[in-house]
Parts: sequence; structure tokens; C-alpha cells
Amino acid sequence: MGYISTEEAASLLGISPRRIQQMCNKGQIKGAERNGRKWMIPDTIVRNDDKAHFSRRSLPIGISDFRNAVTNYYYVDKTLFVKDFLDRRVQVSLFTRPRRFGKTLNMDMLRVFFELSDEDTSVYFQDKAVWACGDQYRQHQGKYPVIYLSFKDVKYSTWENALANISALISMEFDRHRYLMDSDLCSSAEKRFFQKVVDREASAVDLADSLKMLSKMLASHHKTPVIIMIDEYDTPIQEGYLDGYYDEVIEFVRNLFSGGFKDNPNLVFGFLTGILRVAKESIFSGMNNLKVYSITDNLYSEYFGFTKKEVKDLLGYYGAEDKFDEICSWYDGYLFGDQEILNPWSVINYISEECVAKPFWQSTGSNDIIGEILSDASTEINDNLVKLMKGESITTYVDTSVIYPEIKSKPSSVYSFLLTTGYLRISHIYPQTDGEIMCDVSIPNREISRVFVSEVINRFPKGSIEPTAIGIQQAIFKKDFQKLQQLLEDYVIQTISSFDLGSEGFYQGFMLGICAIFNNRYYVRSNRESGFGRFDIQLEPMEKVLPGFIFELKFDRDKDADLDSMLQEAAKQIEEKRYDVEMRAKGVEEVIKIGIAFAGKNVKLYRL
Repeated sequence: MGYISTEEAASLLGISPRRIQQMCNKGQIKGAERNGRKWMIPDTIVRNDDKAHFSRRSLPIGISDFRNAVTNYYYVDKTLFVKDFLDRRVQVSLFTRPRRFGKTLNMDMLRVFFELSDEDTSVYFQDKAVWACGDQYRQHQGKYPVIYLSFKDVKYSTWENALANISALISMEFDRHRYLMDSDLCSSAEKRFFQKVVDREASAVDLADSLKMLSKMLASHHKTPVIIMIDEYDTPIQEGYLDGYYDEVIEFVRNLFSGGFKDNPNLVFGFLTGILRVAKESIFSGMNNLKVYSITDNLYSEYFGFTKKEVKDLLGYYGAEDKFDEICSWYDGYLFGDQEILNPWSVINYISEECVAKPFWQSTGSNDIIGEILSDASTEINDNLVKLMKGESITTYVDTSVIYPEIKSKPSSVYSFLLTTGYLRISHIYPQTDGEIMCDVSIPNREISRVFVSEVINRFPKGSIEPTAIGIQQAIFKKDFQKLQQLLEDYVIQTISSFDLGSEGFYQGFMLGICAIFNNRYYVRSNRESGFGRFDIQLEPMEKVLPGFIFELKFDRDKDADLDSMLQEAAKQIEEKRYDVEMRAKGVEEVIKIGIAFAGKNVKLYRL
């Protein structure tokens, strides 16, 4: 028997070296031996009869097809969703959640479970939780004809193009049921309508009747009522609001849904998903059979996103149990109803990238509407968003049925939109009697703290004061000290009265206020002992790969004071007092030392 390195074994087995090292540390690889700080692996493990011990299913990054997910990837079992639904049997259900929280995969799971098919689709559920719940649930498997549409990609700048895309989607769904053209149970008139839709010759009025007509034909042919499913139903509504065809899309969707979901005798169940609930817009006017499940509701709260137990199981499967605390600090913090939830998209990307924590969620979609919301934002809203960025919570009313026309006219809609889209979490709810929800909201985790600047703060209109403060923060982080000096000068001129320029303590408070925004990456401290004295401000990185910062401030009320001499004094003090000792002892390799001199409203800085 020979030995190979963990790197060689990883390459031959198609798994990570880290996974093999973890298994060695736990004694899970028989015959592994240490060679200094590394493990050496018996070469017998690469034989075919031993490879199964190391095989792991791939992570389902971007996989929204249920059959593919359960066959070829690690699947977090959400099939009890079916049981909970059948226990209640609400005729039409709308589930609103942020993007990338598993809405599409869950919809496809429901489709595969319920849809009547020539394929025996029960094989995808026989080893899942729902199958063990009893025959009263299994008897619904594969029973109903299904109409399935996804509007997630209906993103066009004109109504004409949006309608053409919707027409194509409906045409493809009709074509999927082409066998109806040969059915003796469908009339000639119905078949002419069917062919017109398939050929994409249907008018907007015809298309608005398409769900009603197709469900009638399917129910007649199969002698069974149908299920209608619409994924991401509100995408074209958001695009219509942004691009000026809001009224047209609302009218069309209202008529489409009215025919499909309202008083449709051929409908057994309807499912919709989206980000926003827009019931007030009369899309669902008069639909007494509709129930909305938003992020504030307890029902179904565990089925969108990952619970902590599911994440622990996932980490255990991939040999990364020791990363649970880190993964929670980065991607946990969402509260759906009474259930604490982690962002599933970010969790699986984190594990896929060798457990390197970074923002993954920011690349998953565009939120141009945030800029629209903030275009006329008040000073109070600006201040509150910066408070959120600093890790504070704010108290506000939230309305999960916020509608697009109210976004700019109703101040609390800003926070409602950020909550429903995943940028905020509810941390406390205050009991109310008027139907609205008063609650404390905050940023949920470190990932959102990182993306909050680019996705929210940077969308402030040009000329807003607070983005200047954010720019100062970014200049510090990028080590662009020329830019930092210019921004500090601008900020002092714009925001500080000459009557405020009274002491070094004032400038220290001023700089602390700016540095507080760093609290998602740095521990911000002031007037603490280190070395042989007390530094003014210290930024200690939470991750040691980042640089640390020491700021020594000097001031003079005289605007003509010698800034260079003040900087020399600051530099001398930093070096002689050895303010960097504390951070270096904690393993911070790079410590950037900066002296800043203030003379009235004049500012100058120097990096040692």
C-alpha cells in the first residue's frame, strides 16, 4: 500500500482537499497518517470500490427543476409543504417572498406532485417526507391536469413587447397540451381558439380569456378539475410601473386572473408566487377564495429558505459542521412568521466556494425600483437608512400589501418594500388594533450589510449629504487617501457650522459618526489604551485579512493654523505611543496609520 497527498486524492476523487482533511481529522479515513502538518492518504481509497465512500451530490445552484434537483443534487426536503396545503385546501394561495428563497423550486415541486402525467412521478416522492404521511395525501399525487406559467422573465421596456412575451408563454403552455386538439370532449369553437393561441394570433382580449378556456378544455377532457400555477406573477407589474405601461399591464393581468381564478368552476386549486402582494390594485378584485401568505405569516414559513436544522444537516453532509456559526452570521437573520430562516441561495454558494464568506445575493437580480423609491426620499428617510446601515433598528409601520402607486407617496412603503424584498428583517412586532403592523426593522445579517451600500445607499439622489459620508467610508476602505481628504473637506464645509468647531472632541465625534458605518466589517473603538497611550480612533477588522486603521486627530480653531506641523505631531504620537500594538497582537498584519489635522473648516491628512 502506498500513500498520496490530500491534494492528489482530492483531484482523483473529484472532491475538495478540505473535505478529505476534515475526514482525516475525524478519523473517518482508515489508514491515513500524519506527515508533519499534513495528512497522507492510502492510495487504496481511489479504487472504484472505495470511491463511493467519498461521493457527494452536487449543490443545486440555480436548479429550479424539481425532478432534476431530487435526482442529481442535494435536495432539502420541502415536500411537507404538500401535506400542510392539503390539510387546509385553500382554493387560491399567493406566497410572497424575496427573490432566491426557493419559490420557483417549490412551485415546480407542487406541479410534479399534483400533475396528471404519463410518467410515474411518484418515484420522485417515495423517499420524501410527504410520502410517509399517509394515503390521504398520496391519493392526490398525479391526479390533476395543471396549467403552469412563469412570468419571471417578462422584463420589457414597452407594453407591446411585454404582451408579446406573455403571448409566447401562454402559447407554449397551450402547445404542451396539444393532445386536446384530438379530444372528442372539446368543441370545435374551443379548438379554433386553442389553435389561434398556439399560432400566436390571439388578441389581448383572447389571451385574457386563455386560462379560463384552457382550464375548461382540460377539465372536460380529463373529467377532473385543474390546478393553475403562476410563478413570479408580479414581475411584469413592476416593469410596467418603471417603464410607463402600468395601467395596461394591470388591466390585462386583472382580466387574466379573473378568468382563471375567480368563480372558475373548473378550478380545484390555484397557486401564485411573487415578491409583492398587490391585492389592493384590484388584480384579485372580488376573489373571496384567495389567501395571501406573506413574510409576516406563520403558515408555510419554514418552506421558503433554510431552517437552522436544515443548514446543520447540509453542512454535516459536506463536512463543514464547524462553519455553522459563520454561516449564520452571514446569511441568517430573516424572520418569516415565527420561523428563523437563512438565505438558501447564499448558503449553497458559500458551501460551493469552499466556505469562503462573501455576498452572493447581490448578483441575483436588479432592484431598479429602489432608486425610484429614493428619488424623492425625505431627509428623515435618508437618516433612517443610514441608521440601518450602522446596525441600528428603526420603528415603523409596515404594510406587506404595499402597491406601486403608493411607493413614493406613502413614506412607510420604503421600509415595507425593503422588508418584502429581503433587505430588512422584522426584529420586534408591537400589537396593533388598526390592522397595520408597527415593528422594529433592521438589516438581517452581514451579507446584507455589505450589499446595503451598493443596492440601497448608493441609490440616493446625487447631492444628498449622506452619500458623501458613505463615500468617505469607501475611500477609507479603498485606501484612496487623496479622495478621502477631498471628501472630508467637502463634508465639513457642507455640514458643520463654524459655531461647532470647538474642540478635538467635536472632531472625534464627527469622525466616529462616519466610521460607525464600518460596524459590519470593523470593531470601531475610541480613546482606548494601546501601547503607551490612548489612540483617538481605531478600526479593528473582524476578518484579519483586512487592514486595521489608526486615526490620530489634531485640531486648531484658527483656520490659518499650520496643518503640516499638526500632522507631524500626530505622526510622532502614533509612532512613539505604538498605538498599533493591540491589533498586531491579535494577528492583524497590516495596520494603516493616518494623521488628520483640522483647522477651522480646513482639513489635511497624512498616511504614515
